[in-house]
Amino acid sequence: QVQLVESGGGLVQAGDSLTLSCAASGRTLSIYARAWFRQAPGKEREFVAAIKWSSGFRNYADSVKGRFTISRDNAKNTVYLQMNSLKPEDTAVYYCAASKSIGDPVYDYWGQGTQVTVSS
Repeated sequence: QVQLVESGGGLVQAGDSLTLSCAASGRTLSIYARAWFRQAPGKEREFVAAIKWSSGFRNYADSVKGRFTISRDNAKNTVYLQMNSLKPEDTAVYYCAASKSIGDPVYDYWGQGTQVTVSS
């Protein structure tokens, strides 16, 4: 099993920056991809960003391209989400996820979520 623990959420103003962290523990050797998702009130969970653990290849949702950066620290088994130029519409619970699928990611492991609130 894999355990994921997010941290770093909070209340910020529009235009501010915030960095989320997600630490993994347990059977992490077979993780091929890590990702961030978010869920706003009354909306479905949506993809934000992902990173392939070995290659470092990244991809982003169009809504966050140029503002958010996903990165990893292999030694710490931690993935980060640097969020710049935050907007009120970025307000959501942010979840990190992990995939052990070699091909297209299948995110079977999830953290408990961390709240990000952006005031206007």
